[in-house]
This record gives sequence, structure tokens and C-alpha cells, in this order.
Amino acid sequence: MKFKTNRDHFANGLSQVLNVVGSKATMPILSNVLIEAEKDQLSLTTTNLDLGIRCKIKADVKETGSVTLPVKRLASIVRELPNADVTVDASPNHQVKISSGGSTFRIMGMAKDEFPPLPEFGDEKAHTLQQDELAAMLKSVAYAQSQDETRYTLNGVYFNFKEGSLSLVATDGRRLALISKEMVIPAAGTGAIILPAKTVSELARILDKGDKVKINFNDRRCAFQIGTDKDGSGLVDSVYLYSKVVEGSYPNYQQVIPKETHQRIKLERELLLQCVHRAALVCSEKSNSVRMKLTSNLLEITAQSPDFGEAHESMAIGYSGPDLQVAFNPAFVIDPLRALSKDEVFLELKDEVSPGVFKTLDNFICVIMPMRQS
Repeated sequence: MKFKTNRDHFANGLSQVLNVVGSKATMPILSNVLIEAEKDQLSLTTTNLDLGIRCKIKADVKETGSVTLPVKRLASIVRELPNADVTVDASPNHQVKISSGGSTFRIMGMAKDEFPPLPEFGDEKAHTLQQDELAAMLKSVAYAQSQDETRYTLNGVYFNFKEGSLSLVATDGRRLALISKEMVIPAAGTGAIILPAKTVSELARILDKGDKVKINFNDRRCAFQIGTDKDGSGLVDSVYLYSKVVEGSYPNYQQVIPKETHQRIKLERELLLQCVHRAALVCSEKSNSVRMKLTSNLLEITAQSPDFGEAHESMAIGYSGPDLQVAFNPAFVIDPLRALSKDEVFLELKDEVSPGVFKTLDNFICVIMPMRQS
């Protein structure tokens, strides 16, 4: 195998596949990147068996072939090379020579035979979305995933493809975020998967590489195919992300969404975010709540802790209902406000012991459990 490629393209491609490799690989080969040179491109693949990623970059291939190399060490070397051009030459015993300008490295690799291949999909269940839409949907809900490993079905984002819409849901039992998008889904394409948290973060990271993303899935695994090169830079041509899905049933999230709320208040998202963020600066681990008090045309946000003192914020709102006071964990208010991009949000409340609900006009809902007020 012998090829020449651009250092920045090579470094960028390696950075795309680097995160999948854990610090404690169960087999030595899982610390490596599989490099395959064919025609006019390189294919770079890593996997930890549960999650795998492959990206393709342009290259001038003199001899086709393949080898696997330690990905973290290789990425560090390529980043530091002195010249824009990099030549890579692999001998039959898997020793690889990397040359750039006056620099030469020789690295021992391993054969492709031991490298676990990424499963390929037919079109059993396939959907295509705009990348920016899916990225915004993931951002709208991902913060609400559970970190509790004993509730493993909540350690991810639930994708529900049903007739007429795609819904993404995440919950940790104390809050729930849901966003839906209308789309044509044939009966044969309906179904649901729970995407693991690690895959969610990888997918969110690569979803700005082009126009569309194709999703394939079945009961046990899924894949995201991303065509790229929207700006013609050739930095990365395409990315293929494969993942096992979380096995198990997702809870009935519709039960959590309040059927009735008495008050609906339109709020300026950025202003509310700033007020809650400032108020939360005096919170402590023991006193971790912000109180929101509604009176005629006024929202007051207060927080206090014995350790630090108290904070008081107020903002003018259009409100003519009864006085109402409710307390929330500040992070549960800040997270959805930070993830959204719309200027307006709506807060719906019933009373001080019922969940609060943030909504936007484009099918977003975030349900937040209140905190007991002392």
C-alpha cells in the first residue's frame, strides 16, 4: 500500500474516527484505525464493537492495500508533520513509513484480517433527513438523558418513527424533553430505537458535514450515512456511523406530559436564561433551587442558600392570572433554554406541585418536575 495525501485532510479524517476508541480496548486491534487505500481515496475505520465509524478522504493512491495502526499515536504524528504533503508506504510485514518534508516515521501496524468489519445495511428501514434539522432536534433533547446506569433504557435518546412524524425523546425521570417533526414515513418504515448516549454525542459531533443524513435501523442496530464535502474542500468525503441500539422498552413518555395546565406565559428565551443563570450563582448543593413567582405582569426569580446569600431577578411579562409560585432545579430550566434557538418560549403551569412545561411553536416540549418549597 502506498499513497500521498494532504496532511490537514488526513488529520481531519483521523480526528473524525478518534473518539470511538476507548482508553481500555478489550483487544489490541481495537486501539487501531483500519486504513484502506483504493482508487483515489482513503477509508479510515475505528470500532469498539458497540460503535463504529468510517470516514473517507481524497488521496493519490499509488498502490492499493490496507493496514491498521494505533490511531491516537498516528493522529498525534500526522498533526505535527512539517509539510502539507504526506506520503505513506506500507511494507508486506505491516511496517509503515510516513514521510513529510524532512520528517520520517516508521510504525509497526497489524494486518486487516483481525479487524472487526462494520456491518453494512440494506434498506430494511431507511429514512433521509436534513443534517441541520436532525442536529437541532438532538440538541433540543440530549441534555435530558439519564446518567443512571441502572436505568439503562433511559441512557440514550429514543427515536420514534411513526406514520406522519419522527419524535425524539430523552428523560432522566425528573425531566423529559420531546421534539417532533412531520415527515412522510411509510408503514414499512415505522419503528423505534433507543440510541445510546455515546452514539448520540458522536452523531451530534459529525452532523455538520453536509446536506443530508440517511438513517438505517432494525431492532438491534442502526447506521447513519453522511455525505459531505458541501464546500468542495475535500477535507472529508463521507462519514458512516454504526451503532448497536439499547435493547429494552422505552417507558410510555406520553403519560408524563400534563394533560392540562392553567397558565400559559410567553417569555423571551434569552432574557429568562440570563435571569435564571444569574440567580443560580448563589445556589449550593444543599439549596439547589430557583423560585419563580408570577404576579400581575411580573415574573420574579429568586434563589438563596445559607452558604452564599440570595439573588433576586425580575422581568416584565404579559400575565394577568392569579399569583403563583413554583421552584425548579435551575439546571433543568437552563438546559432547554440553552439548547433552543427560538426567541420565544412558553411556560405552562398548573400549581406549585405540578410539573412545569416549556414549549415552543415548533413541536418542542420539556416537562420539569417541581421542587418542594420550604
